[in-house]
Amino acid sequence: MTANRSRSQTLVLVGHGMVGQRLLEALAERGALADIGNPDLPGWHVVVLAEEDRPAYDRVHLTATFTGTPHDELTLADSDFFARHGIELALGDPATAIDTTARTVTSASGLTLSYDALVLATGSYPFVPPIEGADAPGCFTYRTLDDVDALTDYARHATTGVVVGGGLLGLEAAGALRTLGLTTHVVEFAPRLMPMQVDDGGAAALRTTIEAMGVAVHTGVGAHEVDVDADGLTRGLVLSDGTRISADLVVFSAGVRPRDKLARMSGLAVGDRGGVLVDEHCRTADPYVYAIGECAQTADGRVHGLVAPGYQMAEVVADRLAGEGRSVFTGADTSTKLKLLGADVASFGDPFAAEGKGGAVSVVFSDNRDGVYKKLLLGPEGQLLGGILVGDADAYGSLRPHAGADRPLPAPAEAFLLPADGVGALPGADTLPDDAVVCSCHNVTKGAVRAAVAEHGLTDLGGVKRCTKAGTGCGGCAGTLQHILDAELDALGVVKARGLCPHFDLTRAELYETVRTERIRSFTELLEKHGTGGAGCAVCKPVVGNVLGSLAPELGLSHILDGEQAALQDSNDLYLGNLQKDGTYSVVPRIPGGEISAENLIVIGEIARDHGLYTKITGGQRIDLFGARKDQLPAIWRRLVDAGFESGHAYGKSLRTVKSCVGSKFCRFGQGDAVQLAIDLELRYRGLRAPHKFKGGVSGCLRECAEARGKDVGVIATANGWNLYVGGNGGTNPRHAELLAADLSAAELFRITDRYLMYYLRTGDRLERTSAWLERLEGGIERLREIVVEDALGICAELEEQMERHIAAYRDEWAAVLDDPEKLRRFAEFVNEPAHAG
Repeated sequence: MTANRSRSQTLVLVGHGMVGQRLLEALAERGALADIGNPDLPGWHVVVLAEEDRPAYDRVHLTATFTGTPHDELTLADSDFFARHGIELALGDPATAIDTTARTVTSASGLTLSYDALVLATGSYPFVPPIEGADAPGCFTYRTLDDVDALTDYARHATTGVVVGGGLLGLEAAGALRTLGLTTHVVEFAPRLMPMQVDDGGAAALRTTIEAMGVAVHTGVGAHEVDVDADGLTRGLVLSDGTRISADLVVFSAGVRPRDKLARMSGLAVGDRGGVLVDEHCRTADPYVYAIGECAQTADGRVHGLVAPGYQMAEVVADRLAGEGRSVFTGADTSTKLKLLGADVASFGDPFAAEGKGGAVSVVFSDNRDGVYKKLLLGPEGQLLGGILVGDADAYGSLRPHAGADRPLPAPAEAFLLPADGVGALPGADTLPDDAVVCSCHNVTKGAVRAAVAEHGLTDLGGVKRCTKAGTGCGGCAGTLQHILDAELDALGVVKARGLCPHFDLTRAELYETVRTERIRSFTELLEKHGTGGAGCAVCKPVVGNVLGSLAPELGLSHILDGEQAALQDSNDLYLGNLQKDGTYSVVPRIPGGEISAENLIVIGEIARDHGLYTKITGGQRIDLFGARKDQLPAIWRRLVDAGFESGHAYGKSLRTVKSCVGSKFCRFGQGDAVQLAIDLELRYRGLRAPHKFKGGVSGCLRECAEARGKDVGVIATANGWNLYVGGNGGTNPRHAELLAADLSAAELFRITDRYLMYYLRTGDRLERTSAWLERLEGGIERLREIVVEDALGICAELEEQMERHIAAYRDEWAAVLDDPEKLRRFAEFVNEPAHAG
């Protein structure tokens, strides 16, 4: 049925998930919704019957809630979307019956609605194998936010969990269990993990990575029975080969099934293996009823379980309802890119195309050491048929738009597969034609992005997303979109905005100076006085939070988690711990100079043992503890603080460590007490927030055992004192530090280093290491020497005083949290949970 647009009509949408919400947005974009001010005008009046008691949310990123993302951040619609478009949203009131003859729908509350068109978007439900004990307490599915809450609550009293299913959802569930601190097992009936997305080689690389993280993988076996105790509680899982896994909870994530019961009850045709049968217009056998998303079986006989095909179905139906019934659904791009248990996994095109058939060949790169596997399947003319990337999916954005296209790859396959330092940078978006689809979720082409940039004057990625919706689905195309944007701006001769983000025209250095000179004490005040509109973003908020932290002694601010400051922090500073790829946090106590007593070594060992943490002696001469859950952090730090430890600031844009050799204390070549100087430097600059992290090193002689010239602050002892080197970096782009001053006394060394660091804090750009900053500084090391040694700008006394205020105001951040019940509440697993007492 193509809509008769001569009058206002009623559309009933059954189900309000991601695909259902996309249909509503598509109708709004087409102007197909009724005018709430004039109901006599043509358009659709929409009523939504939703089973869950919350509006549609992003299920793709459901796992993010285990690492602290609030539920409301996953909500897909803005707060006034429904009121603005006159959409009636009935939450917690699912449809229970459809009368296709009378064209009515009845809901669980007894509400009966007449419709002119009906769209089924009921999604799918998790498949639970019919085994004994599958309904026992301790058995869960993983599909909704309610599932997340129930699983999180139960896991607090569990130690071991088993996930049944080693596909996409299963590995996401396994990652969730690890985040909750459980010893985790994965059981997959197929002979390899992710059998629908990767081949044997990719699965082997993925398994290597997952097992290295402590997850036990069982393939080629199924679940036979849930083992329960006398009270009926889950105590283990028996596998089909007789193996028993002791476990306190079991998560069934062995695939999904279409939710087509309502359609069956109403007499609509369904497929033999489930799914409401629809034609190329997503219309059922009843011309007034449509089905979209995971509840539908399309004309090609498939039920599509990814969000991108569901979105495309929503677009097709929106066209029909808007009277623009030209588009049809002929299949969808099933490419996917995600991170599972910290491992990048991507597949695109036809990853299982038969080699040799029609001249197809494969090109493979495999590195078992790092768990990396990449495979491209090429046609006889060099065209890309499909591919698989495991462990390193950086090339996904460059490759996916070429998959299935009738054109050869624009560069040899090796250019996409080999590590970047082997053949240079990846071929970018400039190699794509305008008709290449760069966002499969919303079917957006490169040409559409370029046109939007030119037509609407877009200058940032956020604007591209808002205008085209590209990048707002799975997010896998963000890198490609940025490349297209940059190239288009260059072609148009547009100078990119020098400001920090759309909300500020000022650079990071200008913001710092503005905050310092005007004594601005909050993000809100800065935004009101110097912002360009809006509420801020993920770029400017952490930067301003960092600037306020740097200037805290000047402004009378106390702690980064006080009041509005807390809302500015990223995931690391927010919980005073470095977020790891599995969702847990690291605990890094400060060990100045690497010097530690036997008693404190024992304390760290006992804490690691009691909390089951992985320990690592780092190159920065301290001991990192990995695998702590957010709610465990206060108890761990209570023991560390009581033993005299303080925060090592591994989570902040601040000083990490000052590495040292043993110097003149023990080494027969030592010319200076490197250990003591390293301790003095680390304690002097601890907690100093900067544009980026910075590190130090002190070598007791020219043999350079502490690798001081690879550090932001490097000191080397000489027969006449200390040489100070600055701007070094041993990271991605190694750079030797340059000599700033020679043969200094300790007092002179501290004074010049104070000036150097404070000048860097004032003038450094966002996320700019000292190495890049020094290279950018006009005049380089000579100009820096003029400023911080010779005082060419007359600001050295001011820089020294500012550093002294920082030193005097320093307080250990974790000790302050432990003394403040309000701050402790953010580490609780639930909002109504009492603050941790430690």
